[in-house]
Formats: sequence, C-alpha cells, structure tokens
Amino acid sequence: MKSSRQADRFRVSRRRLLRSAVRSVVTVVLWVVVYYLLPLDHGLDVGTAIALVVCLVLFAGMVAWQIRAVTTSQHPRLRVIETLSTAGPVFLVIFSAAYVLLSENQADSFSERLGRTDALYFTVTVFATVGFGDITPVTGTARVLTMVQMLADLILVGMVARILLGAVRIAEDARSAGSGEPPDSEDPVGGDA
Repeated sequence: MKSSRQADRFRVSRRRLLRSAVRSVVTVVLWVVVYYLLPLDHGLDVGTAIALVVCLVLFAGMVAWQIRAVTTSQHPRLRVIETLSTAGPVFLVIFSAAYVLLSENQADSFSERLGRTDALYFTVTVFATVGFGDITPVTGTARVLTMVQMLADLILVGMVARILLGAVRIAEDARSAGSGEPPDSEDPVGGDA
C-alpha cells in the first residue's frame, strides 16, 4: 500500500514538473517569436525611452505577482523554478529590443550594426558577464543603456532570487503550520505551481 502511494505521488510530481516545464518553454518561445516579429524600425525618441521604462515596470509587476503566487502556492519550489525560467528570458528580450532600436537609429552605437540575433547575443553576453569581445557599446547612449542592463541584471539575479527564495520559505512555513507536519521532503522540487 505504501509503495503504491509513493508511486502515485511520484507520477503526480512528474506530471507537475512536466506541466511546469512545458509552460515555461511555451512562454519563452512566445516571447522570442514576438521579439522577432515586433516592428523595431521606428525612430528613437522620448516615447521609445518611455516604452522601455514601461516594459521594465511591467516586468517588475509580473515578478511581484509571481512572488505573491509563490507564497500562496501548494508547491512553491516548482513555482520559483517556473518563474525564474520565464522571467530571465523575458528580461533579456526587453533589453534586446532596446539594443535593436538603438542600433537601427544610431548605427555607430555599437562596434557593429546589431540585428535581432546580434542584439540578443549581446544582451546575453552582458547578462552572463562574460565580457565584451566582438560587440561593444561605443556611444554614450549605448554605454548608458548597457550599464542600466548591468545594474538591472544584478537586481534580477541578486534581489529577485533572494526574494523568491524567501517566498518559498513563507509558503512552506504556512503549509507546514496548516497541516501540522513539516513540508514534504520526498518531492525534490516541491510539486506544482
């Protein structure tokens, strides 16, 4: 009886993990498709800067909503994995679009003109802090935008990750207080979102 229950729990956990992975992959693919389809050929102006700020504010709102969802989730660890696996790529796509717009409107902004794939590559290079090699920001505007991304990277990796882990702890404490038992240690990822 006990091994049958464990087998059932394992199947349920695998299904939850698979559903979460599929949701994350679909979300990332959709964002990348939108990035490649967006018309990023209009001029740079105050509206473009406002659009970048609005995208970053919406991104922060999405992360805040996800943090709240983690704290109320029955399976907060899995929810955090899903959040991080989607938030990171969305963040990178936002900056990639900004770099494409900058390169399109000020061709001398980088050491070479950036297409969409080049901008995505540059964004990931900055995010991964592997240093510049073939593409570098040249103008003051490009350098400022790159610094903004670097600082946002630190916030995303440091603060958001720490807050998400704290949200997991809150959810697990609430779950164990409600059941009178410690959190389920047999499920390595904590279950479903």
